[in-house]
Amino acid sequence: MKKLIKNSVIILLVVSATGCASLGVEPWERDLLAKDEMLMSSDLDAAVDDHIYFSKEASSGGRSFGGGGCGCN
Repeated sequence: MKKLIKNSVIILLVVSATGCASLGVEPWERDLLAKDEMLMSSDLDAAVDDHIYFSKEASSGGRSFGGGGCGCN
């Protein structure tokens, strides 16, 4: 009987402790926890990728360019 009570108390404590566990970082906390070293690409790589992506769109010529074009870059 003592063993059953002891096991029940241990299980209850474990379940109680995991019920308060954090499930992840909230969206409003991400700016505080983000580090520049953890970025997947540098600013230059991102700018080149953006330019290529937006240049291929027929209605826009890139992020800072107006106009259109055939999108064949």
